[in-house]
Amino acid sequence: MNDEEFDLMDELYFVQPYGYLLETLGWEDDLLLKTLQKLYSQGYIKCLDDPDKERFGATDILKEGKGLYFLATKNGLMAHNTL
Repeated sequence: MNDEEFDLMDELYFVQPYGYLLETLGWEDDLLLKTLQKLYSQGYIKCLDDPDKERFGATDILKEGKGLYFLATKNGLMAHNTL
């Protein structure tokens, strides 16, 4: 897990909307979307349509990410906490 992934995982212990992540981390859209996509493909985060509705199936975060919410998975938290 690189520094950006680690910093992003710090914010995902609770459900967070894309806009919050963008503002809190101060990153460009491209970096945030790519980092979210990488963590998602590793199974470290999950996507939600709203704070209470998990999205199942494949999600293209690069195209849909700005309208989603995100949360770390158990595997993501374990990977984040072992570094």
